[in-house]
Amino acid sequence: MPDILLFLLDAAVSAVVGAVIVYFVIKKTTKKTEEDAQQRAAEILKNAEIAAENIKKDRILEAKEKYLRLKSEFEEDTNKKKQIILQNEQKIKQREQQLNQMTEQNKRRENELEALKKNLEQQTEVATKRRDEAEKMHRSQVEQLERIANLTAEQAKQQLVEALQADAQSQASAYIKNTIDEAKLTATKEAKKIVIETIQRTASEHAIENTVSVFNIESDDVKGKIIGREGRNIRALEAATGCEIIVDDTPEAIVISGFDPVRREIARLSLHRLVQDGRIHPARIEEVVSKTKKNIDDEIVEIGERTVIDLGVHGLHPELVKMIGRMRFRSSYGQNLLQHSREVARLCATMAAELGLNAKLAKRAGLLHDIGKVWPEESELPHAILGMELAKKYKENPEVCNAIGAHHDEIEMTSMMSPIIQVCDAISGSRPGARREMMESYIQRLKDLEALATNFPGVDKCYAIQAGRELRVIVNSDTVNDDTAGKLSFDISQKIEKEMQYPGQIKVTVIREMRSVAYAK
Repeated sequence: MPDILLFLLDAAVSAVVGAVIVYFVIKKTTKKTEEDAQQRAAEILKNAEIAAENIKKDRILEAKEKYLRLKSEFEEDTNKKKQIILQNEQKIKQREQQLNQMTEQNKRRENELEALKKNLEQQTEVATKRRDEAEKMHRSQVEQLERIANLTAEQAKQQLVEALQADAQSQASAYIKNTIDEAKLTATKEAKKIVIETIQRTASEHAIENTVSVFNIESDDVKGKIIGREGRNIRALEAATGCEIIVDDTPEAIVISGFDPVRREIARLSLHRLVQDGRIHPARIEEVVSKTKKNIDDEIVEIGERTVIDLGVHGLHPELVKMIGRMRFRSSYGQNLLQHSREVARLCATMAAELGLNAKLAKRAGLLHDIGKVWPEESELPHAILGMELAKKYKENPEVCNAIGAHHDEIEMTSMMSPIIQVCDAISGSRPGARREMMESYIQRLKDLEALATNFPGVDKCYAIQAGRELRVIVNSDTVNDDTAGKLSFDISQKIEKEMQYPGQIKVTVIREMRSVAYAK
């Protein structure tokens, strides 16, 4: 028992000693830690003070730089304003000098005007005195003349008038006699002139007949659809075809006017398709006109092929066949060109057979003799020479080429075929009523009118309508604005006045249309 107590006592003492030792060790360690922490805190504070000092210096430098920059900007602005003020002061001084000079000039002018006024007053007084003296002298002279002639002034005037009347009557009688004699001598000439003028006036009716097509409709209700809301359909149709669509009070009929037969046929067929379909609006009109143009091209080729088959002319180049088809829509002096060429071909074949020549070759040359008239491009060459060049281009017989080029004596005839073509062309064209020469000049004038306006920049299309009394010019909206459109119409009208001869007046209408297209996919 006592051993246990001793053991417990030793253990307690050891525990107390150990606790004391641990306490002192922990205290020492804690103190060291606090010292380290205080040292680190001092270092952090020191570094923070250094960083703050650096930041302060940087901010001071930035502030100084900003101050200097603002100061320089302010000085520059101030200098500029000073310069502007100086310039304005100089301008003001110059204006003051100019005003002073103008004031001095005005003063000098006022002095000069005063001097002139005084001179005028003096001259007026002198003139008044002279006029009074002249009147006195005139009265005295009249009195002297009355005393010498024993006549008053009124009596003298009456005698002078009577003498002048007698002289005028004698001269008038002589003039009338001479006029009557001259009229008798020139009666035949005047009669011919009257006949020619009458023929020219009646030729205009023929031009109207050859430039107008009539489209028949079942009822007048269709006219409203063709016109469209505010006329948009008829404007789109005229712009697409180049013809004028006349919708008036004529019952069950619409008039299509245009000098180009192909355009009129395209307009007629397009109207027919639109009326049958019932859908008439600008987009549909453009689509139908485009398809109709393609169909007309196909029809032209078909007409050419049918013509060469009917006449037994084989081996022609496809382009020549197409040109023969175009003859169907072309007139020569009022005579249908295709019918004229077919007639010439048959006459040439008959005449060549009678003379023992190659009838097939003569028929070929007769069919192609006016091929130059349907060449789609503009050319300065005569149609006979142009036709000969086309025949050479497409490898035709040299005799055929010479006959085409020589049928109006533009080149020398080198074979017996050439005079036959010339004679048969004259026979076909000289029949009474076959041709009217005014038609050709009329068509050429309209073509020249369209070509003249097309040469202006920004012009897309140009159509001569109303028998050449109106020219409609469709321009590109991207290159021609509204202000330029007005100037363009004036420039075109001035050029027409200078370069062309025409009866009456021509109205020039410039049309500018803006379209925006988008597709929903």
